[in-house]
Amino acid sequence: MFQKKTGFALLQELDVKKIATIAGFAALLFSNVSLADTVKVGFMTTLSGGAGITGTQMRNGAELAMEHLGGKLGGRDAEVIFVDDQRKPDVAKQLANRLIKSDKVDVVTGVIWSNLMMAIHKQVTRSDTLLISANAGPSPIAGKGCHKNFVSMSWQNDQTPEGMGKYMQDAGIKSVYLMSPNYQAGKDMLAGFKRYYKGEIISEVYTKLGQSDFQAELSALRAAAPPATFVFQPGSMGINFIKQWKQAGMDSVSELYTVFAVDAVTLPALQTAALGALGTQTWSPDLDNPINRKFVAAYKAKHDAYPSFYAAQSYDAMLAIDHAIAQSGSTDAEAMRLVLAKGDIPTTRGLLKMNTNQFPIQNIYLREAVLDDDGVVTTKILSTVFEDHEDSYAKDCRF
Repeated sequence: MFQKKTGFALLQELDVKKIATIAGFAALLFSNVSLADTVKVGFMTTLSGGAGITGTQMRNGAELAMEHLGGKLGGRDAEVIFVDDQRKPDVAKQLANRLIKSDKVDVVTGVIWSNLMMAIHKQVTRSDTLLISANAGPSPIAGKGCHKNFVSMSWQNDQTPEGMGKYMQDAGIKSVYLMSPNYQAGKDMLAGFKRYYKGEIISEVYTKLGQSDFQAELSALRAAAPPATFVFQPGSMGINFIKQWKQAGMDSVSELYTVFAVDAVTLPALQTAALGALGTQTWSPDLDNPINRKFVAAYKAKHDAYPSFYAAQSYDAMLAIDHAIAQSGSTDAEAMRLVLAKGDIPTTRGLLKMNTNQFPIQNIYLREAVLDDDGVVTTKILSTVFEDHEDSYAKDCRF
């Protein structure tokens, strides 16, 4: 039976509804504040195919950093979303779009390959999302194509081979045969080498990215019989190249020098075949500073293997994000960028200095593949080729 409600009863009912609405709105508001306080990081790397061995090292480094940071970044709860770019530019673009628009990440980091970094650079930086490289450092985005929302926590591609070019020039090597994969980083590597090496270039050979069979190239190299060979063949490419070099007896033909081909990614497969190999790098497991000692010891305990520079740089990228948020008190891209641009970022390489294009200023070390005290193949620093080495493109960068 219908009951007519008095004005007072109606007012009571309206007040109850109003209170319930306000309470619901407050709960939603506080829920959104809680979500906003969670830092979201999109970590893009290659986790499938032959290049997956490299991407796994990067993920391991990032995860270890989050363990050491107690699962927080800048004191805030954090979520790291790992995505597999499959070493394909179109996949990288799709994933970057998802991370920015659907996942609404505060930072995109990771990225092994320079062609993939080139594919997503404008997409991410123009969305006002901070893009922090944990590896790729292509030259076009270090100079005129730089952007304030891009920060490198690794190196500019040319820097490491510049170190090898200087070392070989100073060693009096008169001529050299060059080999590299045909993509942006490969071109940068040889350009960097030639910037400091002034001897004769016998030949400059570009191989296919992801190539596994180098018999044809080794036959041509044998015919040329150069006194020295310089190669950039990272990850699984380096494993295949050096194994085939040894099997072909190329050590009797030419002396081999490398960058990014002999490291903790390739050494477990190469083992003693790599002993004595010389290369240049910005990091080494024997760097003697507190952060690096903690990182290397923890990585070895967890994974029963030495970390690679890929793992170290990914660890550093997470430390940089933590540092930027803690110092700025914000996840705003500009606020974080301004902190990182000042440098003094805690890393496995020490307090990292930054150039005006937001690429690191850092040492380049000559390293040799050796056996440690336990008979495990690793690398050790022989000398410092460059101190506080700046990249060659910063002068062209204008934000």
